[in-house]
Amino acid sequence: MHLQKVKTKPQKKSARAGEEGGLEVVGKPVQRVDGWEKIRGAAKYTDDLEFGPGLLYAALVESPYAHARIKSIDTSAAEKLDGVVKVVTGRNFIHKFGLYMNDRYIFASDVVRFVGEQVAAVVATDPKVALRAAALVKVSYQELPAVMDPVKALEKDSPLVHPDLKDYRHVPWFFPKPGTNIAHWRKIRKGDLEKGFKEADLVLEDTYTVPRYAHCAIEPHSAVGLYDASGRLTMWTSSQSPFTQRHVFAETLKAFGIGHKDVRVISTYIGGGFGGKAGVTMEIIAAALAIAVPGRPVKLLWSRAQEFYNTYQRLGVTAKIKMGATKAGRITALDFKLHWDAGAYVEYGANVVNAAGLSASGPYRVDNLSVDSMCTYTNLPPCGAYRGFGYSEFLFGLESHITRMAEKLGVDPVEFRKNNAIREGDTLPYGAHMNPTGIREAIEKVEKEINWGKKEKSRDPKKAVGKSLVCFWKSPAMPPNASSSAFLKFNEDGSINILVSGMEIGQGLLTVMAQIAGEVLSVPVSKIRVETPDTDRNPYEWQTVGSHVTWGCGNAVKRAALEARERIFDLVQRVHCLDKSTLYLEDEKVKCRTKPGFALPFRDFVINGIQAEDFTFKGGPIMGSGVFMPEFASAISDPETGQGGHPNVHYTTGAAGIILEVDRETGKMRIKKVALAVDCGKAINPDLVRGQVVGGLLQGFATVLYEDMRYDAKGRLLNPNFSDYKIPTAMDMPDEVVPIIIEVAQPDGPFGARGVGEHTMIPCAPLIANAVADALGVRVRSMPVTKEKVALAAGAGKK
Repeated sequence: MHLQKVKTKPQKKSARAGEEGGLEVVGKPVQRVDGWEKIRGAAKYTDDLEFGPGLLYAALVESPYAHARIKSIDTSAAEKLDGVVKVVTGRNFIHKFGLYMNDRYIFASDVVRFVGEQVAAVVATDPKVALRAAALVKVSYQELPAVMDPVKALEKDSPLVHPDLKDYRHVPWFFPKPGTNIAHWRKIRKGDLEKGFKEADLVLEDTYTVPRYAHCAIEPHSAVGLYDASGRLTMWTSSQSPFTQRHVFAETLKAFGIGHKDVRVISTYIGGGFGGKAGVTMEIIAAALAIAVPGRPVKLLWSRAQEFYNTYQRLGVTAKIKMGATKAGRITALDFKLHWDAGAYVEYGANVVNAAGLSASGPYRVDNLSVDSMCTYTNLPPCGAYRGFGYSEFLFGLESHITRMAEKLGVDPVEFRKNNAIREGDTLPYGAHMNPTGIREAIEKVEKEINWGKKEKSRDPKKAVGKSLVCFWKSPAMPPNASSSAFLKFNEDGSINILVSGMEIGQGLLTVMAQIAGEVLSVPVSKIRVETPDTDRNPYEWQTVGSHVTWGCGNAVKRAALEARERIFDLVQRVHCLDKSTLYLEDEKVKCRTKPGFALPFRDFVINGIQAEDFTFKGGPIMGSGVFMPEFASAISDPETGQGGHPNVHYTTGAAGIILEVDRETGKMRIKKVALAVDCGKAINPDLVRGQVVGGLLQGFATVLYEDMRYDAKGRLLNPNFSDYKIPTAMDMPDEVVPIIIEVAQPDGPFGARGVGEHTMIPCAPLIANAVADALGVRVRSMPVTKEKVALAAGAGKK
């Protein structure tokens, strides 16, 4: 066994990094505020919550067909079983739901569209009774033709998954094509494509495929619902999106007299999310069952198999790329067609397709660009958010293609990327301009770290060593009005409680929020508690997705802290007659530049106020609130060209490099070294950023080297378990990981920060594919890049 080594690179202090000098808390690797709570087992997850002997349990009746008409449902045998409280079907809940498109029922009513879709549910006093009763529900089906491939789904004679697509409500930036299986078609047209290809000295076309993937969070989905006699629906969920869930619950269930004020969502700690717990999936079932059985809490807990086939999966894609470039290595044209397999329902997955289409140029200047990103219905399980949100998928083909273009032109692949790397102010695919970026610095630091240009040999003659370097970028995929808010209040001892609704999903959000507030208010992080969301108590947050909460929620917390600071200064000025422009905070005290001896501890006044000369008290509890919305953003553009508007708020960019050893005969691969440089604007907590680099790389390499989702011809998932769906362990870590932090400040970020959580897994697939090609001279165009594929390709090459 070898121990994985993490090598920390010194942090460059960019002239543009940060907003203020002399930072005391921001930029420091402080201890996580939730660390001891989790280590000691005090952290509560949804399934840990106690509800007493009145708790009821639910089990589902699921479709065995990928596409079928429901002829009849007989629940009589199940209802007679002792311990059964209620059997619920689609007849009880007839309204569709969806985050971006309303295309899905809580329970299939007339038609099932994937294997595992819920048709009915049993609520019972015991979980085993619920399962037995579910098996007694008899459903009669008429099987219908199904479509499993996103390209075939576009053929004229393909079965329509949603014949009523024209009637579905959706957001204004979606462009469905009724009468087809296209749920959304994002087009980008920039420049003159024909002219660009004419200018090229080389034009290369090829197709790359990426299959579906599972999130594989340690904690399965769980939800508990209680509909009480007052008409209040309370939901306890393992969720990245408590307020979004509240909204969807209220909108979907309004026929029962429920409004937003009547819905309360309490979100506990999450045992892994990766996008799979964003939006609404099984939680709406628990909400419906709570209404069906008022007065008693109902728990719905997914099995590991259900985690695979009845929550969001990562979208599969078939990517067709045509690229032109000059002999000097300048990209002249790119025609990119992305056929996305979004599954049976696209209420979240279509936004992945939209985000990818807006950014499919990658982090490069491409003057002549055509992108067709098509969200296609199939009869496979629904897809949705997954760490990377479509970027990992399209960058596999794009970065593989760029390396091949460079090699055919005789241009060094790293120089090719430097020549075309996007710069601040460059025009983006949709017409807006690029934010400040340190991508060039990232390329150069990774290039140096892997000793690019120097060919390495293995000590074992049966093995070859390959290198590769790729670039990546990603923007938060969010509506233009996605907002964040925060409440902050002092306690008697000068400590602080912060209320936000950004979710702690392991990335360290609570710690970062404490650091931002601590920096503004001169309070140590150890004296700040950040609370997990309760929609009755905590202020609004859109969702914890898109790597945007450090930026959005961080701005809200900073504004709340600044408001509290202003109230402190106003109070001290009023009572002590000190010009507030001379006041500052230090060591949990108010101090004055013109009165060196003045030091007023927070604990003396932040609750009880300050006693004036006439013995009256002034002030009262010090609180602050902050709201942030990107008011410059707009999602409305020309549907035929994508031009106009400002759909993406900014991009985080970076580069990664790898040294890979490959066995020529078996195809087995060993990652000897990987370096990843990411421009996070400002690392609020450098250790947390490094942790995201290490974790993101391992998750990314898992999708390339190990994970392989398999379906049979009837749309049934063959490997919904960890015995047959392989994920890596600590034994599979690279020999050496080098995280490199670049800091080119985001002008509107808190202390210059922008998000980094998803970006670190995005480059993994092309890293491996390009390094295999460098080592063995064989090109793998489909993921996963397993040792079997590599061995077969290498063997075929010998013939």
